[in-house]
Amino acid sequence: MEKKISISNNQVILNYNKAYPKDRQEFLASKTFQVYIQYFISSQKEKNVDLYKYLTQDGKYDSQEAAAEFTHFLRLLSVFKMDEIRNDYALDEKHLLDTIEEIYKSWRDLQRFAVMSSENIDGFGVNTLVARDSAVNSLFLRTYRLFEERAMHRRNVVYRQAQAGTNACFSVYRHKNLWDPQYEALMNIPVIDTVMLRTPMILHPKSSKREGVINETDTNPITYFAGDPEEWFCFPCKVGKLLCFVYFNTKYIASALSMANLFELASREESEQKPDLICIYGNPDDRNETQFYHDEANDIWVGCISDHPRVEYFGYLKKMCLTLHNLAMMQRGWLPIHGAFVNITLNDGRRKGLMLMGDSGAGKSESIEALKAVGHDIIRDIEVVFDDMGTIHVEDGVPYGQGTEIGAFVRLDDLDPGTPYRDMDRAVIMGPENPNARMVVPASPYRVVVHNHTIDLFAYANNYTDEYGLKQRPIEDVKETCKQGKRMALGTTQEVGISTTYFANPFGPMQKQELCEPLIDKMFQCMKDNGVFVGEIYTHLGFDRANRKGLDIAAKELLEFIKK
Repeated sequence: MEKKISISNNQVILNYNKAYPKDRQEFLASKTFQVYIQYFISSQKEKNVDLYKYLTQDGKYDSQEAAAEFTHFLRLLSVFKMDEIRNDYALDEKHLLDTIEEIYKSWRDLQRFAVMSSENIDGFGVNTLVARDSAVNSLFLRTYRLFEERAMHRRNVVYRQAQAGTNACFSVYRHKNLWDPQYEALMNIPVIDTVMLRTPMILHPKSSKREGVINETDTNPITYFAGDPEEWFCFPCKVGKLLCFVYFNTKYIASALSMANLFELASREESEQKPDLICIYGNPDDRNETQFYHDEANDIWVGCISDHPRVEYFGYLKKMCLTLHNLAMMQRGWLPIHGAFVNITLNDGRRKGLMLMGDSGAGKSESIEALKAVGHDIIRDIEVVFDDMGTIHVEDGVPYGQGTEIGAFVRLDDLDPGTPYRDMDRAVIMGPENPNARMVVPASPYRVVVHNHTIDLFAYANNYTDEYGLKQRPIEDVKETCKQGKRMALGTTQEVGISTTYFANPFGPMQKQELCEPLIDKMFQCMKDNGVFVGEIYTHLGFDRANRKGLDIAAKELLEFIKK
């Protein structure tokens, strides 16, 4: 990004390579600050007529002229006291104080990000990025307080160390290796190598629900990629053991950077390799589609999410990455599981690996949360392998589970009431004002996610049957139940009521059933041969989501299984 500052879509991106204020005077005299003040003045024309008249001096100035005049006044105010300044803006102290407060509030209402290059800075490291961004945060906060106190003619007595600078910052470099000429359009897009999130990071996306399905296309999306490299970035990450390059439109920078809490950021060395997966997020192709394509010549699975207001929801990006992963892993003989997998260790050392499978809203995460509650006095450790998507594969005749994500993207309503507050210091919180409010929070180190974990229990999460507890069932029956993928949809997607999805997984298995079918047979037979408990867990969530009786009974029976 060559611009010093970019303001649009209720977000601002600062380019620290082009504009980095070292002190207050440099900041106030900068073109960047004047651009923001002009943006603020223009926004007040409809929002606050009184402030707009004050800033334009009753129409004496247009927004650009007013921005220049007002920033000049602020430069004076940073040096002199109010009664020492002869300026029209100083004559109306009430509107001045209101303006200072609104400028600060309007700034903090934006989603704020900063970027810098790591290529041409000697000894660049995380301390360079963090130190620069922290200095800007401090500068903005001190400058606001100075203006506020001078307008009030007194000092503050309560100080709040708010995030006055950015919500997140990141550093980038340029690709050096081109794996195939047809992907040349992506080569000039800067690649992220370091991310800093200021948590809790609270975002307000336009959408709070994922709609539609991801369809296969016979045209490689790279052929209709329409992005300007100056308006795009690449987030290279590890989805399970696969390397995925997420190329995203800066309109969706908030969702893209939130992936740092969900997927392992790939190293610069890894990012110079050919990727297994490519995701294009926010392509201005006028298609309003979410599609995938298999580039067989390069063995790359390519996904494309069209630029559209509805895709400003983290679920689109997350599920596209997982769909591409699942398709690639099925091709390699691994079976994707839409569910949750945890290793529970009791105080006496007994340990069990529990894998629960089910589609969105079936009660996978809720069952684990209920288990934590009922076993809090005897459970020593809960190791999360995956919270949404993982795999089963066979090595030496033994079935093992692995995960895909280092974090969890969970509905706040699905959690124990205290959990969001306990974890919020590391969380990205999305749309807390919405019914489908979510948070993205780290869950496990990458080394845990991609380790082989023994499966002791495999249960289908059933939220639609009026039964309670945990029940072991014939393996063929459970296999057919899993294939049918029935659930009571609870409005977390566009579906409502009883629905069925092949293998409870619309993220790969549904699209490639002929590839998935033999893997299901193989893995279930392997679990049977190895004595894995296979059955159903009844969460009862399809009947009364507010009543947790079904979850509590299921959790107690899970705990009894672990104690055996």
